[in-house]
Amino acid sequence: MRTIGLIGGMSWESTLLYYQWINRGVRERRGPLHSARLLIDSLDFSEIAAWQRQGDWSAAGAALADSARRLEAGGAQCIVLATNTMHKVADQVISATTLPFLHIADPTGAAIRDAGLDTVLLLGTAFTMEEDFYRSRLAGRHGIRCLLPSASQREQVHRVIYDELCAGIVSEASREMFRRIVVDAVSAGAQGVILGCTEVGLLLQQQHSPVRLFDTAALHAVAAVDFALGG
Repeated sequence: MRTIGLIGGMSWESTLLYYQWINRGVRERRGPLHSARLLIDSLDFSEIAAWQRQGDWSAAGAALADSARRLEAGGAQCIVLATNTMHKVADQVISATTLPFLHIADPTGAAIRDAGLDTVLLLGTAFTMEEDFYRSRLAGRHGIRCLLPSASQREQVHRVIYDELCAGIVSEASREMFRRIVVDAVSAGAQGVILGCTEVGLLLQQQHSPVRLFDTAALHAVAAVDFALGG
């Protein structure tokens, strides 16, 4: 079994889910007493979020690159960055080590194509929804077209992620707001929904959507298990 290196803490609410999903995946494939060989370097998200607000992506990227180097030094054999937004600085992380980097958009894009879909709603932070680093990878590598919520809806989604989900708050009012956004997107042609923030799955599950949800964190965790077990 190969050792997974997980850059976490952004936020720890979803890092906890990664730990559970990766270990459950190994147990399901190998047997009830098996667990993953896993190193976690958990960062202080308040520092990362401050750099995001300031637009200092270079500083944020340097912190994540340092994290990747610590994981490599500790014996990790791949790097898993447990956040969608910070894939904006993926190139800095990739260049920091010699290890394979498992990009979160790739298992998501593959799952969407395997489902026979090509047009989906993207829900995430404002950075993930509005900037090109994420959507362009899905389009260029997987042929996926992302629809976005309206500007006011994007603002609300971003607020809920930072003010509620990253703080461990799951609100029924926010869930209903997300459901309305999904319904609007389906009317506009969305065939599915990307939960493009690793915390959104805390709020929105399949029973809340008329179309298929693609939880990036869950799919990323499966990719990590595939790597660890040589799949």
